[in-house]
Amino acid sequence: MNVAVAGSRTVPGGKLKLAVPRGALFGETLDVLDAAGVDTAELRGDSRSLIFETEQLTLVTMRPSDVPTYVESGAADVGITGKDVLLEQADRAVYELLDLGFGRCRMVLAGRRGDNRLGESQRRLGMMRIATKYPRIAADYFEGTGRQIELIEVKGSVELAPLIGLGDGIVDLVATGRTLAENDLEVREEIVVCTARFVANRVAHKLRAEEVDDLTARLRAASRTLEAAR
Repeated sequence: MNVAVAGSRTVPGGKLKLAVPRGALFGETLDVLDAAGVDTAELRGDSRSLIFETEQLTLVTMRPSDVPTYVESGAADVGITGKDVLLEQADRAVYELLDLGFGRCRMVLAGRRGDNRLGESQRRLGMMRIATKYPRIAADYFEGTGRQIELIEVKGSVELAPLIGLGDGIVDLVATGRTLAENDLEVREEIVVCTARFVANRVAHKLRAEEVDDLTARLRAASRTLEAAR
């Protein structure tokens, strides 16, 4: 029997659909799926397909930022994406089930090396201009610290903003910090550490609890095994 609820697609039977993030998280996502007993050989090839069938799951590849949308709507039952995506899309009604531990990055406030404008703005209680691709995370952070800011949302290379005077600083996601250093920028404050997370559609989590719980347990064991091997 199909069950429909407000704000979600009909949830039928069949294999669970898992949203797989392309990009920086892709390789390690496949590694943890392999370790959990999911065959990802076809995804590792040169195929341009977006949907792949395995014995246990239907794997749907997409941008990490799209994963919460597909999972919330029920187009995918479960998915993997970064914590940064979940924080920026905090209004998405999905369950965060597991911290997978890989893809570790830091969301930071950064400014030009040796430039004191960020500190001076704070001391004067002035308004800092902050460029970012993560306006929600930035707004929440500065509101929590009691500082006034003017947010400037950019889509491309946010490192450019303080170099040409668009902003006093940036809020961005960094892995090694190499890009910041190459642009004469430095981390001033760490906002949050972000890793890959396993999420589920709320309806699927209830109606297909046994399958979702089993996959969660296998991914937890796999992520621990891979972490121990690093």
